[in-house]
Amino acid sequence: MDKKRKRRRRLDKGLVCSYAVLVIFLIFSLFPIYWMLNTSLKSDTEIYEKIPTFVPREIKFDAYRRLLFETSFPRALTNSIILATVVSLVTIFFCMLAAYAITRTKIRGRSAMSRGVLYTYLLPRTMLFIPLYILAVKMGINNSLFGLGLIYPTFTIPYAMWMLIAYFKTVPVEVEEAALVDGCGPWRLMFRVFFPLVIPGIVSTLIFCFTLCWNEYLYSVIMINDSLYKTFPTMLSELIVDDVFAWAPLMAGSLISCIPILILYSVSSRNLTSGFTAGSVKG
Repeated sequence: MDKKRKRRRRLDKGLVCSYAVLVIFLIFSLFPIYWMLNTSLKSDTEIYEKIPTFVPREIKFDAYRRLLFETSFPRALTNSIILATVVSLVTIFFCMLAAYAITRTKIRGRSAMSRGVLYTYLLPRTMLFIPLYILAVKMGINNSLFGLGLIYPTFTIPYAMWMLIAYFKTVPVEVEEAALVDGCGPWRLMFRVFFPLVIPGIVSTLIFCFTLCWNEYLYSVIMINDSLYKTFPTMLSELIVDDVFAWAPLMAGSLISCIPILILYSVSSRNLTSGFTAGSVKG
């Protein structure tokens, strides 16, 4: 009995320590979001005080009113949603087919293609934005969402390809062989048998492609000059004039821009967890 009690006490202590560590990490993770909310509800006078206040003395929604009704933020947010959604969906569709061909067909140079995709993803964007801008100007697609929609796949496709190749390798070949024995054709094999098995990996990759497009700043600030086609990161950067920072509207815009991502991750949390598990095995 004494041994059982000691084990229970050790387990209880271990659980308490685990929960304490989790609570500490949770506070560190959520504090930036709380600080954005806290700053967005303050007046400019309170924001610039020497001693910061962790709770606003008087809650004001002037920052949200200015952001939503006196700036082009709603338009910029809509542009980002449309751009990120279209680019991520198109990227996933073509990368699904390409990754399937690399992992499931006997084409020559499959390993070289896989490594080439990784090397392409590792190229820094600072090396690519000048030639891409020159190309966009010559094609006449600069200063447009269509031009950004053609440029964003330069970093979403290599990422999606590399991740999907890793996910697709986890599916046993025997599943496809059994489907072929039953008379399943190649297209039906892909869309009816294979792709449903890797939906968690596809969904998680889609979400990360959406996030990459959602947070992109460099290409959009270089390519877009017209306020009608700006994305929300470039629009928020315009709130900084010289050394004057409109902190309340900046924090309000940052907080609002987090909402679509939080919703997307919350809705797809199950697929994300199983997607990470499937992609961890690359054999």
